Amino acid sequence: MSGVVINNVDDLRAEIARLKIIKAEQGVALAERFNSPMTALATLYSAFPNKRSDKNDFFHQDFVSVLSRILLPLTLNKTIFRNSNFIIKTLVSLVSQKASGFINEDSVTGLWNKIRSLFEKKNKNPDYGIPPESEAS
Repeated sequence: MSGVVINNVDDLRAEIARLKIIKAEQGVALAERFNSPMTALATLYSAFPNKRSDKNDFFHQDFVSVLSRILLPLTLNKTIFRNSNFIIKTLVSLVSQKASGFINEDSVTGLWNKIRSLFEKKNKNPDYGIPPESEAS
């Protein structure tokens, strides 16, 4: 609240008129913000903050990260979004580029180890053999 004191109907009408002017000015400012596709995409891109400073550099990434930045958007646009229009494919590419930042060699190795551990046989009674200092040896 701006602390405007309204004592009568004329004060109320003046405040309503002032708020309508502010609303119109904000609408014009917002329309200027989205007047071209590039500014709209830049606004969308700024919604994803860059939390990793040196890891986000293209030349300082591991092989899996670089490969996922190329293959993830290409795969999504050729399979799931095959019959989509240009705008949808562009948005998918932008979002998948950001998502591929989370895919690195460590995450792929961890996922592979988890999957592999699901298929390994669990030995309930492991055989430790005969101890070297036992009476049987």
